[in-house]
Amino acid sequence: MSKHLYCLAQFLPKPGKEREVFRLLQALEPNTLREDGCLHYRVTRLVSNPNADGQSFPIVFNEVWRDEAAFNAHCQRQEIVRFFTEQCEAETGLVAKWNVCVYSDEPEDYDAPPMK
Repeated sequence: MSKHLYCLAQFLPKPGKEREVFRLLQALEPNTLREDGCLHYRVTRLVSNPNADGQSFPIVFNEVWRDEAAFNAHCQRQEIVRFFTEQCEAETGLVAKWNVCVYSDEPEDYDAPPMK
């Protein structure tokens, strides 16, 4: 187990805007991968597969962060704030809906001694 924080950031583009949103999100990867606490950061798109027929938004970021502080710092970067402000929150943005969730691999009642 770890102190890592796992994030799934899902995006539902407005009709006809999937390619454009995917490219905008890909453009966020290089700078994010330079962040000290970023362990993995990859935008992916939904593909059809008979062995995985679940429901999801068509674009998902798969992220792994060293810890919660690193993730929180990432969320405050101007480039990230700008994307959410301009593409998700603004009426003129290309994203209809988004869903960002974080996860831990530690059980809720994990009692490991503090790290030194």
